[in-house]
Amino acid sequence: MKAFIVDRYGKSELLRAVELPEPELLEDEVLVKAHAASVNVLDAKIRNGEFKLVLPYRTPFVLGHDVAGVVVRVGSRVRQFKPGDEVYARPDDFRIGTFAEFVAVRESALAPKPANISMEEAASLPLVGLTAWQALVEKGGLKKSQKVFIQAGSGGVGSFAIQLAKHLGAVVATTASAENAAWVKALGADVVIDYRQEDFEKILRDYDLVLNSQDGETLKKSLRVLKPGGKLISISGPPDREFAQDIKAPWWVQQVMRMLSLSIRRQARQRQIGFSFLFMKASGNQLRQITPLIESGAIRPVIDKVFPFAETNDALAYVERGRAKGKVVIKMV
Repeated sequence: MKAFIVDRYGKSELLRAVELPEPELLEDEVLVKAHAASVNVLDAKIRNGEFKLVLPYRTPFVLGHDVAGVVVRVGSRVRQFKPGDEVYARPDDFRIGTFAEFVAVRESALAPKPANISMEEAASLPLVGLTAWQALVEKGGLKKSQKVFIQAGSGGVGSFAIQLAKHLGAVVATTASAENAAWVKALGADVVIDYRQEDFEKILRDYDLVLNSQDGETLKKSLRVLKPGGKLISISGPPDREFAQDIKAPWWVQQVMRMLSLSIRRQARQRQIGFSFLFMKASGNQLRQITPLIESGAIRPVIDKVFPFAETNDALAYVERGRAKGKVVIKMV
């Protein structure tokens, strides 16, 4: 099969196109013929080596975190899927590899593809959908009429999270460029702040929840728009000790992460705000809860651009520029 691999870590490194044998299946895995995969900022960060501390992949390895396709074969313990089923998934960490014609996915990470959308649209959803779900529903407990600030509303996570928050009945604020303001309002944003001209800290007050996806300075400013008892959930760091314990990191890594997040946790406590770092987990069960929202039209996939499989490096470079509206997808079939 054709695949794109990381030979060595580095920002200037290109993925290399190679021929590999099809993955061998474990008992709890499903072999999926990939029709489409999406490209995420996470892919670039892993290729660059920014996550080696928490995700020490040994090179060479196949990159890619989202897939939509058709089941080819199933392991002996798989009960929910059969050959011919259309599926989508974000594979588990250390089992990634969707920039390939075939990928083995654990049954627990897989879900039936929403019936009303294309393979490309389905491939755009798992990572951003699960991130938004785990931030707003699982960790955030977002409720009707609460106020949530979702940063970078035109990005992949932001465009999904705005729609999910609106479906939950929340009041939604976001940041976007002036040219994208009307577009993110159409997704469901009630308040749109032009990040080039305005300071969100001077506009937003007494928010219940912030989903932070930006830098450390933005993280600190986000504390000041929350009311006491509010929650600050960051998907861009710094990782905390709870996360390190979740991934069963070595003791010394747990201490490093505790120190990295010490300042922001201390500031949050002083303001009676809960801080947590979110590194989303694969979950077929949560995808099954997201699927009806897609099929009902409550949330729609947002795709900026589709690249052919041979241009995977171009797709990754496009995502790294940080200007995509929604998701970038590569098409295999």
